[in-house]
Amino acid sequence: MLCMKPKVLCFALTLLAGLTLGFVQPASAVTKNGFDLSNSILDSKDIKRGGPEKDGIFALTYPKFIPAKEAQLAGSERVLGVAINNTHRAYPIRYLNIHEVVNDRIEDQHFTVSFCPLCGSGVLFATNINLADGKTAELNFGVSGLLYNSDLLMYDRNTQSLWSQISAEAISGPMVATKLPILPVWHTTWASWQERHPQTQIMHGDKRFAEAYKTNPYPNYKKNRGLYFSVTNKAPRQFHPKEQVLGVNLSGISKAYPFIKLRAYDKQCFTDKIADQTIRIEWDDANASAWITDADGEPLPSLTSFWFAWFTFHPQTQIFEYVDNANLKACGT
Repeated sequence: MLCMKPKVLCFALTLLAGLTLGFVQPASAVTKNGFDLSNSILDSKDIKRGGPEKDGIFALTYPKFIPAKEAQLAGSERVLGVAINNTHRAYPIRYLNIHEVVNDRIEDQHFTVSFCPLCGSGVLFATNINLADGKTAELNFGVSGLLYNSDLLMYDRNTQSLWSQISAEAISGPMVATKLPILPVWHTTWASWQERHPQTQIMHGDKRFAEAYKTNPYPNYKKNRGLYFSVTNKAPRQFHPKEQVLGVNLSGISKAYPFIKLRAYDKQCFTDKIADQTIRIEWDDANASAWITDADGEPLPSLTSFWFAWFTFHPQTQIFEYVDNANLKACGT
């Protein structure tokens, strides 16, 4: 989200809107980057300008995909993996660092892949939305240039509403308080994803950004403890702020599985209980990735992000402990 010259070029582009819902902006309305915050469910002081203007970071819509065998990507590179209707796609983080939002579809399922470099958070949203009047809208998202809790605020081009990536909720505009359905997504290496899904497709990227893809706009950010922007709930110092965690919400209870603890527990697969629901945690130490399924092996929505980001949105989170935990069992036992 942050424009860090000269590492990354920030492209300002005015995009055509889709279906719009007209509304009159009050003269006294608070606006940032051209967005009306008069009905925001957040304090406008907590909504920060990240640097770029609206669409200064260029979201992609229906990008090109190529077969895995044609990909020129190192096996260690990180990707977000998507599995919908027996179709598998990989979205390289190197590209998502530049675009942050990709609008895509597989058959009749429209979805948005989002990645916030400042929070290390990749989220997959279903964007076929049922409206109050019974109609269905296919939302198309762009990058607002605004942040909340250091996290990406997207906007939908249909209504100009702002949406929090991690909370998956519209925080202002005509869609305010609407929730987006979250779909499972895998945050792993290209080698691991390709091994599990050899027929996967991979996003090719946009040739106009070929030079930007070659550099990491945040080269030391993950190692440093500092944040570029303030957050409303500061995470305890028991973990590095950028420690990766696997987070899940079930029945109103949130729980974090820090990678440092999963590595120490050293179990590739184990079950746990949250709100009397048995879940299965899969841990891939070699590829620094983890995901969650239900007891039958069906993937559940979860979030891999930095510790500070998970905590600021989930300050009541439970934290995985493997010592004296009677809920834990090896998979299959």
